[in-house]
Amino acid sequence: MGETNHATLGIMGMTCAACSTRIEKVLNKMDGVEAQVNLTTEKATVDYDSEKTSIEDITKKIEKVGYGVLMEKTELDVFGMTCAACSTRIEKVLNKQEGVKSASVNLTTESASIQYNPGLVNPKAIIEKIKKLGYDAKPKVEAAEKQTHKEKEIKNMKTKLIISAVLAAPLLVTMLVHLFNMTIPAIFMNPWFQFTLATPVQFIIGWQFYVGAYKNLRNGGANMDVLVALGTSAAYFYSLYEAFKTIGNPEYMPHLYFETSAVLITLILFGKYLEARAKSQTTNALSSLLNLQAKEARVIRNGEETMIPVEEVAVGDRLVVKPGEKIPVDGMVVKGRTSVDESMITGESIPIEKEIDAIVIGSTINKNGSIEMEATKVGKDTALASIVKIVEDAQGSKAPIQRLADIISGYFVPIVVGIAILTFVIWIAFVQPGQFEPALVAAIAVLVIACPCALGLATPTSIMVGTGKAAENGILFKGGEHLERTHALNAIVLDKTGTITKGKPEVTNFTGDKETLQLLASAEKGSEHPLAEAIVAYATEKNIELVNVDDFTAIPGHGIEVTISNKQILVGNRKLMQNHQIDVGGAEQELIDYEIEGKTAMLIAIDGQFRGIVSVADTIKETAPQAIRELKKEGLEVIMLTGDNERTAQAIAKQVGIDKVIAQVLPEEKADKVKEIQDKGKKVAMVGDGVNDAPALAIADIGIAIGTGTEVAIEAADVTILGGELLLIPKAIKISHATIKNIRQNLFWAFGYNTAGVPIAALGLLAPWIAGAAMALSSVSVVSNSLRLKRVKL
Repeated sequence: MGETNHATLGIMGMTCAACSTRIEKVLNKMDGVEAQVNLTTEKATVDYDSEKTSIEDITKKIEKVGYGVLMEKTELDVFGMTCAACSTRIEKVLNKQEGVKSASVNLTTESASIQYNPGLVNPKAIIEKIKKLGYDAKPKVEAAEKQTHKEKEIKNMKTKLIISAVLAAPLLVTMLVHLFNMTIPAIFMNPWFQFTLATPVQFIIGWQFYVGAYKNLRNGGANMDVLVALGTSAAYFYSLYEAFKTIGNPEYMPHLYFETSAVLITLILFGKYLEARAKSQTTNALSSLLNLQAKEARVIRNGEETMIPVEEVAVGDRLVVKPGEKIPVDGMVVKGRTSVDESMITGESIPIEKEIDAIVIGSTINKNGSIEMEATKVGKDTALASIVKIVEDAQGSKAPIQRLADIISGYFVPIVVGIAILTFVIWIAFVQPGQFEPALVAAIAVLVIACPCALGLATPTSIMVGTGKAAENGILFKGGEHLERTHALNAIVLDKTGTITKGKPEVTNFTGDKETLQLLASAEKGSEHPLAEAIVAYATEKNIELVNVDDFTAIPGHGIEVTISNKQILVGNRKLMQNHQIDVGGAEQELIDYEIEGKTAMLIAIDGQFRGIVSVADTIKETAPQAIRELKKEGLEVIMLTGDNERTAQAIAKQVGIDKVIAQVLPEEKADKVKEIQDKGKKVAMVGDGVNDAPALAIADIGIAIGTGTEVAIEAADVTILGGELLLIPKAIKISHATIKNIRQNLFWAFGYNTAGVPIAALGLLAPWIAGAAMALSSVSVVSNSLRLKRVKL
């Protein structure tokens, strides 16, 4: 009998007592489990035998029955990681902790994202677990605050580096004596002078490596600190042993390696400093977004205008925004009119006119009129805050391509230590039998040339710079995995309305009398469809007075059926008329003519009699043809998906250069059509902007939402294009290709460096200080290569 554990699980999806009874019954059938499920609190109280089952098994059983187990997410800043072995170890330990569903630790952003079961574990316990491993963790702070912390850390690193360099410089001179047979003052060669300089570097400046190594070894892990501490300690203590041999024996010529340990530590600190500076540049995109935020707001309180920090603005506050000022938060205009530059959100350079009831977005710029607005979204709920959150999440996420590097990093240090010991044994036994020094030097070189950092940084730095570059161009990837998957696409499906077209159609033709137009426009008043809005606008221009609707029914994919003053009005396509046995044969040629011109034509019938046709045209976006050409250049098959009839769809497709069209698709069928394309072996992206696009966006390999669309579509998508600029779609493909290429370069050099460097060091062909310099600069080279993505032309 194992230990009996107690857990409380939050259950999602229960609707009635039958649900709770079913879950309880299923759980109690499990071996060693006693459970009670409460419908009111939506919780399951479970006692289970840890030897017979686990909480993961119980969770899977609940999910299998068709319900969900409530999971929460916490974001932590993690301190003290020095290489990929650190992040891999923390991740591995957290993923084994009971109650943690998934943990992802990012070395570059120094952060952790953990999904956990709040009934079993909490963020405090997770932080304690990280601390036990020898690191520190705190709840995630604002990006601006973290940036300040990083700046302080870099400044501190610079100070330590300068002190270390000053102390190591005279020792470096002694190295030049050995290399070039130079003559220098005798004091430089004195073992105790060298000892005096090397000791502070080894045990004060380099103490961080000992602390890191101890904490890792104590917890059964090993990281870069272990390699540095072993290599430099071997050189230092052997030199100290040689120095002691001179006491009472002034004729003895000691073999000193104090310069090796001190110069190694200095070079590694130099590499870490350069790496930290380069890594800080990878977050420039996030800093740029944060700098867009307004700092103050002019609020009306007690009838007076007062300037307050934007953080203090509350929902419902009335704000005054003057010309040239940033709009502080998201809201609605309640007084005045102006034009607003929304280019930072939409990419549209032409200012947008705003009057009473218009929506305004925080951090956009008020151009030429004073307005009063009511705050509707503040703090983390604003549009800009949402964008910043998406970029932060993307930069902190992991791409699947990183898995191999993470696996290798977990075993890297023990393997290198093993190779170093083997190198020492082979040298002292076979290469130069009985000669301790060359064997030691070769072993030290092996220890210090191996670099797990380059492997660990190869992927996340590229992801950070790539997602940052994309964000600067109005492309938001929700995670590294989406950035990676985008490069594998070979087909792209574009919704027509609001994606290829502007989504603001206009009436181009109307055949019918004044009464027909009045009833048509009155009927369409109840619809939110863009075509309906165009018809209502057309009637308003004609000074037609609209009447009240008694009954309104939308028939998806067909049209509408409306009752007005006991008259039945039908507006829709041929199918709708056929279903009501209405003869429209005489209008067929007119319909065809409109459809060939790319217009959407709708038939009108009143009380079972055909009364006319209204045609509406939705103009294509100016950049659509160029965007389609560029997508084809990227090797993608471009497909248009629309509910329009075949002729209208083909006319629009011809205008923009699309060869393949799937027409007359009902909203609920869009996801099925995407699935059909996937079943042919294609990696498919779906681009859409409406609520009815959400299922198709979710099922596609990559869902791309047009940012001017609905929040539901944006939520369901993997990539969001801010504004409605179609040219950003090929740019998203290009940045994905460039980022994956960059990652592969980084991984190639990181693997290549270690694969070549370790054997060369083992053969005794590298002095330890050269090996140390190579190790220090390998990480810098990976980060520097990632930064090249900033210069990619999109």
